[in-house]
Amino acid sequence: MINFKGEHCETTTIGVLMTHIGFDFSEAMLFGLGQGLNYGILPWGSDGMPFLGGRTRQFEITERLCENLGLKLSVNRTASVKKAWQIVKSYLDDDRPVGLQLDCYHLEYFTSKIHFAGHFAAIIGYDDKDAYLIDTQQQGGRKKTSLESLSLARSEKGPMFGKNLSFVIDRTENEVDLREAIIKALVANAESFLNPPISNFGYKGLLRTAKDLKKWYKASDDIEKDFSFAATMMERGGTGGAMFRNLYRDFLKEASHLTGSQVIEDVYEIYVESALMWHQVSDTFMKISQTKDEKLLVEASQLFKDIEALESKAMNMLLTL
Repeated sequence: MINFKGEHCETTTIGVLMTHIGFDFSEAMLFGLGQGLNYGILPWGSDGMPFLGGRTRQFEITERLCENLGLKLSVNRTASVKKAWQIVKSYLDDDRPVGLQLDCYHLEYFTSKIHFAGHFAAIIGYDDKDAYLIDTQQQGGRKKTSLESLSLARSEKGPMFGKNLSFVIDRTENEVDLREAIIKALVANAESFLNPPISNFGYKGLLRTAKDLKKWYKASDDIEKDFSFAATMMERGGTGGAMFRNLYRDFLKEASHLTGSQVIEDVYEIYVESALMWHQVSDTFMKISQTKDEKLLVEASQLFKDIEALESKAMNMLLTL
């Protein structure tokens, strides 16, 4: 029976597909091989607190992981709801799990009803009425939702809309040695973090956050809601805690053991410290939400500057691999 227990939706979905084809990787290893770590500032409805994210764009982890390991990624997108289901059904009828991008608002087992079209889950079966999925542990792991609700979740339009995205992963004759794939992923992730396309991302995004926190605070219509939401997303929004830094820290620990690299071991120690600092950020944000004390903005701003210095140092070290 296929199963995979994960905390982040995309890596949980990948884990189900990878387990099916014979891999036994931890969620942290999947996240690292997919070059998942980053930082980004994204608009979020108002002029107040934007959405603060700790990973790369949706589906990029899946794409990068398959590239780094030499696996075949088969992706289907279509505007036709009927065709979208026929594609998925054909894989399921062949006893193959399928990755889906969904708007979680329509999934019947989600208790928090907000539109977010960047959610992922693996479908493992269906009957006349329901689809059977594997989602994150936070959502209960194995779940079911009606076929009608699944169709709505797949076809919902808006930000991050996946256009009925479905995908499967296959092994190939050109698979890459795991140690080689780890080094490739680490270096590429470092280059991405250190060379962001705009100031909203990577190390520049961390510095911009430090600079703009007070502006966001002043522009917020609901300080309590905005800062508590940001804090909650850092720790419990499918990040594995500490804005994905716990996952990357654990990946680095595995990577250091598999490669025997002292550089990776040293970077692991840095991310142990970084993860603790991200916990401090979320704690400070929650205090700001509760007290509306502007003095705490100075503390939070300094934490972002310190995290930037620490993580930029780590990423520069990885470039030497």
